[in-house]
Amino acid sequence: MQLDHIGIAVADLEAANQLIARLLGREQYKIEAVEEQGALTSFFSAGEGHAAKIELVASEKSGSPIDKFVQKRGPGLHHLAFEVKDIRAEMKRLAADGFELLQDEPRRGADNKLICFLHPKSTNGVLVEICQSIRDDAE
Repeated sequence: MQLDHIGIAVADLEAANQLIARLLGREQYKIEAVEEQGALTSFFSAGEGHAAKIELVASEKSGSPIDKFVQKRGPGLHHLAFEVKDIRAEMKRLAADGFELLQDEPRRGADNKLICFLHPKSTNGVLVEICQSIRDDAE
């Protein structure tokens, strides 16, 4: 398991993209809609290549999970995401170790990943995402 990205919830994706581009001295490399979650994401490399990334997440519709998060807490740190080789095996391992998973099956997320979130109450108050890059045989 290794850090894949840090997710930051934002109210205004365009303004946040401009801010992070100024901060890092480079533009985002991808903007992608995640229709299932009513979100629009933007990715920045936070190191050499795409080894570490920052994902900005904005709501595309009222009532989406990101909309609720921003309304309740305001913009800011949303989640830490860790890349795993076998998401289903990791989900079983984590559940057996007492972590509360927010879904029973991985779902498709941004950046060509299968994802699963762990409830913050089981991870010291931080929303944690595990993710696996999708291959043709991964689903």
